[in-house]
Amino acid sequence: MVRGTNELLTFNPIPAGLYPESRDTQPRSPLPSLRDARTSTRSANGTGRSVLRHKVKVFNKVDYERIKAVGPDRAAAEWLLRCGAKVRFQGFDRWHHDYNGLPTGPLGRYKIHAIDATESCIMYRGFDHLDGLKHVEEIKFNKCIYIEDTCLEKLSSIENLQESVYMMEVVSCGNVTDKGIVSLHKLRNLEYLFLSDLPGIKDRQTTVDRLQTALPRLDLVLDLD
Repeated sequence: MVRGTNELLTFNPIPAGLYPESRDTQPRSPLPSLRDARTSTRSANGTGRSVLRHKVKVFNKVDYERIKAVGPDRAAAEWLLRCGAKVRFQGFDRWHHDYNGLPTGPLGRYKIHAIDATESCIMYRGFDHLDGLKHVEEIKFNKCIYIEDTCLEKLSSIENLQESVYMMEVVSCGNVTDKGIVSLHKLRNLEYLFLSDLPGIKDRQTTVDRLQTALPRLDLVLDLD
């Protein structure tokens, strides 16, 4: 089904309260976030912007030893929060956005259920962090200036995500084209996809047809005018 509306993908509200505290199996050191980097270069000239770009690349670097040490969900959460995104863990309603405030507990206790990458600096370089995630059902890319076709192609090629993801939103990501959107047809259980403000989509009807053919159950909501 294809619908035209300004309806947005709805994520559960953040209730009050914190996760139960327990001892972390792998202590972490406080790390600056994307917001810290932006603050430090807010009034800078071209040199400052170059420093920010370097920090963005550093934030997206994959530490494979860290993944082995703390597990894919914890490592991916650290990556996402470093870059300014938010995560919600399976079985909880609370969204986490503070890297230094991630819940502690036994290795593997917290599984990422939803990702909200609104205005974050995640980029293709960091997408290997997604390889081991098995419980992600919702993904939101909104105003992500580094998201491009290769990111969506990588995401769609990960077998675990092909099975688990059923809701997505791609909004105001200027580097995404028809090619990247079409690649989402590999997400076999995708049931809801909202697309809005994507100037890179030039052949809308062909893109829609290819998605609908591959995913006949897909509820495709468009706001591309």
